[in-house]
Amino acid sequence: MIGDRLKELRTARGLTLRDLAAQAGVSATLLSQIERSVTDPSLETMRRLAGVFGESISSLFSEPAPPSVWISRPGERSLLTAPKGQVAYERLTAGNGQLEVLRAVLEPGQVSADEPRGHPSTECVYVVTGTLVAQIAGVDYAVAGGESISFDSRLPHRYLNQSQSPVEIILSVTPPNP
Repeated sequence: MIGDRLKELRTARGLTLRDLAAQAGVSATLLSQIERSVTDPSLETMRRLAGVFGESISSLFSEPAPPSVWISRPGERSLLTAPKGQVAYERLTAGNGQLEVLRAVLEPGQVSADEPRGHPSTECVYVVTGTLVAQIAGVDYAVAGGESISFDSRLPHRYLNQSQSPVEIILSVTPPNP
């Protein structure tokens, strides 16, 4: 799905794989693998590609005719990967609207990003199991299983698992951030 959309955007703008790779700061080989669905792009790669196209990350998941009903099934979900030591997200929503819902499991010591960052959205994180540390504007908030935290995501933020057990979260972002 991502590969088809990426190729559609690239060819509509008359870009070769090498052109797009140079503008996004990634290899043409990686782009070819993404377009052929051989590999999934990292979250950073998605941000770079979306920036080249002047689109949001969620637009890279859009389909020509988005369904009005979409079922998210394990094993069929898109995966947003991150650099080693950072959490990967499963996309629970179709990725073509104004709401993005992601599921993640942070292993002990994992973080959502090396440094806190902000973006123009609103976020809500529901902790399914474990205790999450949400760093928001320099303040650490401990959020336990069954609890949630909502905030203006323009504030620099990131999520950490400082415990010895995995932490499962459901993250909602509206509108999805680029």
